[in-house]
Amino acid sequence: MIYRKLAAIYGICAVNRSCFTLLTRSYCENTNIDPKKAKSLFEFTANDIDGNSVSLEKYRGFVTIVVNVATKCGLTNDNYEQLNGLFDKFEEKGLRILAFPCNQFASQEPGTEQQIKEFMNKKGVRFDAFAKIDVNGKNTHPVFEFLKNKQGGTLGNTIKWNFTKFLINKEGIPIKRYGPKDEPNSMEEEIKKLL
Repeated sequence: MIYRKLAAIYGICAVNRSCFTLLTRSYCENTNIDPKKAKSLFEFTANDIDGNSVSLEKYRGFVTIVVNVATKCGLTNDNYEQLNGLFDKFEEKGLRILAFPCNQFASQEPGTEQQIKEFMNKKGVRFDAFAKIDVNGKNTHPVFEFLKNKQGGTLGNTIKWNFTKFLINKEGIPIKRYGPKDEPNSMEEEIKKLL
C-alpha cells in the first residue's frame, strides 16, 4: 500500500514490493541508495547475463575488477586474454572479475545477452558476466555511477571507451581506475598487494 501512495505522490513509474523506478533511475529496497553517497560496491545489485538479480554483497572478501566490455572492439582480444589470465592466476587467492557489456561506444556490443554469452564462452571466459548496461548518460547503471564518483578519470568522470577497469578491494572500495588502453596485466602488482 505504501508503494502505491509513493507512486501517486512522487510520480514513481513502476512499483512492486522489491523495486521501484523513480524518474528513470532504478532503486531497490535493499539498495535504496544514492550511488554518489554509497561507500561500497556491496551496497548494489545488478542483473547477471542470464537476467538473475545478484547482490554484489557476494563479492565481500574478494578483490574485484569491474570492467565494461564489448565483443567488436579493437581492444577485445587482448583484454579478454589478459583478464582470463589474471583470473586463472588469482581466482583461488580471491580475485573476482565482473564484466558488464555496454553498447555505448561505436555500437561495439550490439548483440543480445545470449549472443554475448556465446562469445564469452568461445573466449574461454569463466568470470562473472552481467546484463548489458549503460555506463554514461541518464541511464547509467548505479554501479558505474558509484565507480565513476569514487575513481574519476583524467578528463572528468565519464567512461571514455570499452574496457575501462576498476580495481576494488576486499571491502568493496574502488582503489584505482585503469583506462581502456591500460592492459589488464598492468594491474597485477596492485592485485597482489590487495589479495
